[in-house]
Amino acid sequence: MRAPYISVVIPVYNEAENLEPLFTRLTAVLDKLAKPYEIIFTNDGSRDNSIGLLHEFYRRRPREVRVIDFNGNFGQHMAIMAAFERVRGEVVITLDADLQNPPEEIPKLLAAIDAGHDVVGSYRKDRQDNWFHKYASRMLNLIRERTARIRMRDQGCMLRAYRRHIVDTIAASGETSTFIPALAVRYAANPAEVEVEHAARAAGTSKYRLYDLIRLNFDLMTGFSVVPLQLFTFFGMLVSVGSLLFVGFLFIRRLIVGPEAEGVFTLFAILYFLVGVGIFGLGVIGEYVGRIYQEVRRRPRFIIREVIEQTDSVKNKTADLANTLNG
Repeated sequence: MRAPYISVVIPVYNEAENLEPLFTRLTAVLDKLAKPYEIIFTNDGSRDNSIGLLHEFYRRRPREVRVIDFNGNFGQHMAIMAAFERVRGEVVITLDADLQNPPEEIPKLLAAIDAGHDVVGSYRKDRQDNWFHKYASRMLNLIRERTARIRMRDQGCMLRAYRRHIVDTIAASGETSTFIPALAVRYAANPAEVEVEHAARAAGTSKYRLYDLIRLNFDLMTGFSVVPLQLFTFFGMLVSVGSLLFVGFLFIRRLIVGPEAEGVFTLFAILYFLVGVGIFGLGVIGEYVGRIYQEVRRRPRFIIREVIEQTDSVKNKTADLANTLNG
């Protein structure tokens, strides 16, 4: 069996309504490229008929389609990581299953790879999302760039291309919680970004809730920077100096004016503010301690129920029910 040049990695979670049009459009684009390719679908614990459709895609195109089936929901990035550990192509492309990033944009990324770039990100030309997602994304992009010093114009766009050595390095990192595009930019020697089209979701709903977006960006900031800790330390120093000056002011005022009761509420307000700052600081520290805790436990990042693929022109259907420790 010819080794593929292109590997397309697609995480799938409850996307049964989008899978058929996605597969039709994607294979049409890849067939036109006239280069050997493979498509790796990772079923991330879908509760609809997604896995049944992925089995059908394998029956139609056993030479090109491979399916990884998780026994639960482990998240988009772990679904991509599982595929990264098994890719065969020299160029690896990640693509969401919701069709908001059109497969027809893949040649743009390949052209940038052929021009010598090792990581090619993308940014959405006319983002078809609600105002909250648009402005929240802009704010989080700004925070990420200032704290982690990772420059990505659109961190939420998962249509990206990587050279094989970048993917192998990411897969070998073995991190329990990570953000793949940011990790790739850190490892890249010559990254680039291209503009791509963006479509409104045709069916289904977004799998990222507000909590998931907040959680993802906490992981991003604490996984790539200690700036939040440094900022809190600096702020704590300023508060300490300000508190000392304020105590001196109150002492002098007492000597001049005498005892007063009117400032009690002001003191309570300041006290509550400082207590809030302290709790916030504990939360920031807890984020870092939590990441350490996750890493030292060394629990499996995901568990694979089944891998369906063709090897040496013979259909092999293998089941891996053991915990898959990665890295």
